[in-house]
Amino acid sequence: MTSTSANSRAGRKEWTAFAVLMLPLLLVSMDVSVLYFALPEISAQLRPSSTQQLWIFDIYGFALAGLLITMGSLGDRIGRRKLLMIGATAFGAASVAAAYANSAEMLIAARALLGIGGATLMPSTMALSRNLFQDPKQRATAIGIWSGAMAGGVALGSVLGGFMLTHFWWGSVFLVNLPAMVLLLVLAPVLVPEFKDPAPGKFDLLSVPLSMGAVLPVIYGLKEAAAHGFSGPRATWIAAGLLVGAAFVHRQRTHAHPMISPDLFRSRGFGSSIGLNLMAQFAVMGSALFTTQYLQSVLGKSPLEAALWSLLPSVVVGAAGPASAAIAQKVNRAYVISGGFLVAAAGFGLLTLAGTDSLWLVLIAAGVLASGIVTVMSLITDMALGAAPAEKAGSASSLLETGQEFGGALGMALLGVVGNAVYRHDMSDKLPADLPSGLPSEALDAARETLGGATAVAGRLTGPAGDELLGAAREAFTHGMRVASVAGVLVLVAAAVVAALALRHIRAAAPDAEDTAKTAEEGAREHGEPLASGAEQGTAPGELRPETVAGRR
Repeated sequence: MTSTSANSRAGRKEWTAFAVLMLPLLLVSMDVSVLYFALPEISAQLRPSSTQQLWIFDIYGFALAGLLITMGSLGDRIGRRKLLMIGATAFGAASVAAAYANSAEMLIAARALLGIGGATLMPSTMALSRNLFQDPKQRATAIGIWSGAMAGGVALGSVLGGFMLTHFWWGSVFLVNLPAMVLLLVLAPVLVPEFKDPAPGKFDLLSVPLSMGAVLPVIYGLKEAAAHGFSGPRATWIAAGLLVGAAFVHRQRTHAHPMISPDLFRSRGFGSSIGLNLMAQFAVMGSALFTTQYLQSVLGKSPLEAALWSLLPSVVVGAAGPASAAIAQKVNRAYVISGGFLVAAAGFGLLTLAGTDSLWLVLIAAGVLASGIVTVMSLITDMALGAAPAEKAGSASSLLETGQEFGGALGMALLGVVGNAVYRHDMSDKLPADLPSGLPSEALDAARETLGGATAVAGRLTGPAGDELLGAAREAFTHGMRVASVAGVLVLVAAAVVAALALRHIRAAAPDAEDTAKTAEEGAREHGEPLASGAEQGTAPGELRPETVAGRR
């Protein structure tokens, strides 16, 4: 090993900096679920309307998804550490505003600011992780840990929210963000070096509304379809987003200084990685739509009990990312990724065996599925970031994460439609004949539409009629979950085939001492600074495209 190659390996400082970067990542992912248990107290104190309740939950995800592309590109231009610091400050301030909100409107505005802050933090942490680890093996391990932390944060958020609400008022679920953000603001300037594109070009302001107009209508339409089924207006939202998306793509291909460089997609494996990452998130959110309802509405667990049970699958998830990175050092990554999809398909397969009293089977299935998906996402993320030039790491990260948002919404919509169709069919056939004749037709319609509606109607009935209705609804929901799981198996098996065929000729990046030394010297010379250890790596002939070093400060 040459001295340049040896110097590219990260040491204690880089790993410590990486640990600091995990703080905002955990908080951003936790904030997706931290409000699950707070709604009753929020409703009692702030008295939001039903529409405001929905926006209190949804505005965070919409702001996050809509601004990921913009913030990833901005980080490449002004510096990823600088954007991280700005985002951490905004996230902390928004957390205080949310904690002490005295109206529903104020809470919605604070949640929107949290989403904007989260949109700066997510691509920054991923891109900085890519820059900290120049050695391919170390980078793969770090990305595996990143993926596991992201997956675990969502499960941890609901549990932490339940714990805080047991001892404090509802606003406390936001104040837990402050110590971590203060620690990040203190340690990041000391431990995390600055990286940015040394020649980014002008920032294209028109691409900002175009990117948001492409992302938000599609995700909104898909989420509404998941909740209420497809309809003309929801299809119109999706179509409008796709049209704006076409305009956004055209501008990126023709503008002199695009927000997303088309060169990213000329790197072998980058485009395939975006698509396969989308399919992985399709499986995650599609399965979670059913398993979370199963624990609460079928098995009758309280929200906190369901959250605690859902932590069990996360135990194996934490090891899946680093383990897959180690395996990929010895086996072609395409086959490891394909194997991850097949493992996740096996998790869906186990769900097809679930009955109305199958707690451990569902938990094992969730653990198997999540392990396979984390394997896929960690390797896909590493492959995409390795294929992208180092100076475009922020843009590459934002595209990966935006694809995840699309995939999650698509999984909830499509698998949700399958499960709901089965549920409605079964309930139309199995609705008990001895329901009280005075029960309003609207109540019967609600029971036929969703398990939640049936549970509410059953609670108003006395005697065996309520038990019979609830039993029929739970069986219908479980049947719908089984059929949707079959669809999930088919999708993931197809994804496994695509991964094996599309990625099998793409090799992992390997250090090239001459190119590494050259680009590192150029980057340091441009900023008038001494050469830093850990220069960006080039690639051997025939492998992924060479990368250039981003400037450090």
